[in-house]
Order: sequence, then structure tokens, then C-alpha cells
Amino acid sequence: MFHRASRIILSAALAMFAAAGARAQAPMAKPDLNKLADEAQVWLSDLVRINSVNPPGNEAAVAKYISAIFQKEGISNEVLEMAPGRSVVVARLQAGPLPDPSNALLLVAHQDTVGVDASKWTSDPFAATIRDGYMYGRGSIDDKAMLAANIATMVELKRTGARLARDVLFLASDDEEQGGSASIKVTIQKYWDKIACAYALNEGGRVMLKDGKVQYVGVQASEKVAYNVTVTATGQSGHGSLPRPDNAVVHLAAAIEKLGTYQVPAQPSTIVLRYFEQLAKIEDDEIGKWMRALETPGRADLAVKHISDESPMWNSMLRDTIAPTMLQAGVRVNVVPSEATANLNIRMLPGHSIEELMGQFTKIVNDPQIKFKLAPDSGENAPPSDLTSPLFQTIERLTPQDFPGAITVPLLGTGATDSASLRLHKVQAYGLEPFPMIEDDSSRVHGDNERIPVDGFHKGVVFLYHVVSDFASTK
Repeated sequence: MFHRASRIILSAALAMFAAAGARAQAPMAKPDLNKLADEAQVWLSDLVRINSVNPPGNEAAVAKYISAIFQKEGISNEVLEMAPGRSVVVARLQAGPLPDPSNALLLVAHQDTVGVDASKWTSDPFAATIRDGYMYGRGSIDDKAMLAANIATMVELKRTGARLARDVLFLASDDEEQGGSASIKVTIQKYWDKIACAYALNEGGRVMLKDGKVQYVGVQASEKVAYNVTVTATGQSGHGSLPRPDNAVVHLAAAIEKLGTYQVPAQPSTIVLRYFEQLAKIEDDEIGKWMRALETPGRADLAVKHISDESPMWNSMLRDTIAPTMLQAGVRVNVVPSEATANLNIRMLPGHSIEELMGQFTKIVNDPQIKFKLAPDSGENAPPSDLTSPLFQTIERLTPQDFPGAITVPLLGTGATDSASLRLHKVQAYGLEPFPMIEDDSSRVHGDNERIPVDGFHKGVVFLYHVVSDFASTK
């Protein structure tokens, strides 16, 4: 009796292990990436049609839509409330029996968008209008295209039964555009255990298209740190008919003229030098010559001037920048105000000191009627990501396969992204905006008539899937 029962239990166990082995050896389904890109375009259209302008954000509506896709595909996910009307989505494809953050990859994109003046657009900014090969809409690039591509990658990995060597995580984040109480920083504080990872892919990179061909894939490995400084001028108030030399508006205008035209000396970082070194290979001979001269003694200063004059973005990558963005003074047209203020939006290279720069402001302006105050909404001074990591090397290796003749270059982001907060948690985070676009399309981010080329979006979905599926299959 005992032996018979033992044989039954043993047979059942062997059958269970055989079934498990058969499942483990089951061949992966071949991905249909053309179909996937078509589906992703539908998801992008739907996401653009959900108004998530921040403030207030309204990310909960976006989160509900994303969660429904994952539920339909059998992908485990959670919708986590950050604040009333604001939710993030976390999902996971697990490589082993237990979560393993030590080598996990996080795909992150934000759900909110900047505001919009619909009167300046040629079509409804929330209609996802397709015209002349483009999809128009607020968030079509920043950042709902990345959101849709990340969804597509998760879905296809699940559908094909991909054999993962590392966990692949998904985060649809909130409040990236304002950085407030629902931001990535707060998400990490509250839910790090759910998104802990070693690597991350986010917005911030670019795939540069010129004359119909991809020139390079730019991978953001570092970003500048944002600060805002309030400049306040004081003077005696009075009637506009009696001008005085201590007029606060006049003193403020003089200070802003000096600061707005002041150029901080260039101090290119290792990543920026590598960027220009790589870019010199594909730029025309004249500008390429100056890019190669950036580290040449006796020619570096002249090289900086030529490169800075060529492009505002290149100028910003080489140095700390100061941009006056707001002015405020007065209550009536015939009243001289006692106070006038301005805002300086400052973007500093990682590791540089805002206090030292503000000390220079005092010397440059040299006016006792002018005071400076650092606003409390400073960015995060994060270390750069590693240019020799397995993830960066995967992107380098796959770039010429998806875009023949293209090279990979590291980028210093001149704006701010969620990657800084991840880097401060020892995550190797990279900006990879995988969609081939011309300069004019990229420059429309945050502007009127934001748009993404439909063909570029499709190619970007495929490229991102290739990168993630390749990287996730190896440790």
C-alpha cells in the first residue's frame, strides 16, 4: 500500500517536472514587429487624446488606460495613487521565481504633458490628427510616444514568451513636467521596492535624421542641473511724472542686460568631449575640424567659439547657461514701483556650484540695489551613467543594425528628466528617444504643433524592442 502510494506521488512529480521542462524548452513565438508598431500607433493616438496637461496632470485617466492594456495581455501591474487624480502604473515581467532588482531593467516614461495654447495650433492638440505623414498632438513626442513604445515592448515580450535573463519593469510616472508632490522623486520614496532596478531607459536621447538617413543615435548619459534664481531690484516708489535715479525697473533692466549677455566659460565634461569626438566622424570637414580640436592645447578656446556659434544646443552642452525668463514690476502705468523682479533659469553642468555662480552675479552686476535669491525648486545633481555598461554597449551594437551607417554618441541632456533621480539611486539610467526625427520635429517639443513622424514612430518602436529584448536575454 505504501509503495503503491509512493509510486503514484513519484509519477505525479515526474510528470510535473516534465511539463515544466517542456514549457521551459518551448520555442519563443516570432515577434510580428510591423503589427506591433501599428498597435502602438493606436495606443499613442488614444494617449494623446487623454488630456493630461500638468497642472493638474490628470494622470489617473492615462494610468487606467495603460492598466487595461496590460490586464488584457496578462501582464501583472499595479495602479498606485500618488495624489487625488494622479496615479502611476508599475508592471513587471519576471525572469525567475522571485523579483531580482540587482540586474533588472526599468522602462520609464511620464504621463503628464506641458500646457498648450490651442489657438496657436493648426489642429486640435488633443485629437491626434494624422496629416502629411505626421501625428500632431500635445505629448505626441514628450512623452507619450515613449510611453506607447514601452507598452509595446512589454506586450511583445509577454506575447512571444521571451526567455528573460533579467526582470523587465515598467513605470508610467507622474509630474515630470512640474516635479512636485507626485514626481519620480516622491515615487521612489514611496515605492522604490516596486521599481528597484540596476538599469533604466527613459526619454532624453535622440535619433537624428538628416536627408532621409539616420546620422546618429544619441544616448543621454548625464543631464544639466536646473536652478531658478530670483533677481530683485529695490528703489523708492513715486509718481511716474517724477523720475528718480534709483528707479527699481531701470536697475533691474540693467542687471538683466548684464546677466543675460554673460557667457560662463566653457568646461566640457568627459561625456561632452566623447560626444563631439564621435560626431566629428559624420559632420562636415569644417565643423568636424573644430570638434576634434576641443582637446588640442592652444586651439581649444577657438574650437569652443566655433562650436558654440554653430548651435544653441552645443553651446549649452559646453557650459553653464543663464536665461532670463520672467519679469515683473508695477501695479499701474503711472506709478514707479518700489520693487521689480526677474527670474533667471540656470542650467549647470553636473558637479558645478550654484553658490559660486551667484557670487559671480554680484560682481557682474555691481549694484547694491540688486539682490539674488535661490528658488527652492532646484534640480538634482546626479552622477553620469557609465559609457562602458552592458546596456550602453547593447545600444552601440544594435544601432548600425537598425540604422545602417549610423553611430552611437553619448549625450549630456540640456534639459531635465526623471533619470537624475534614478542615477542618485545608483541606477545606470540612459535617455533613448528611439524615434528618427529631423531637427525641426525635435524642436517642437513644448511648442506649438508638436508632432511625431508616423514612420519614425514605427521605426522607434522596433528599435526599442530590439534593444530591450536583446539586453533582457543576457546578464
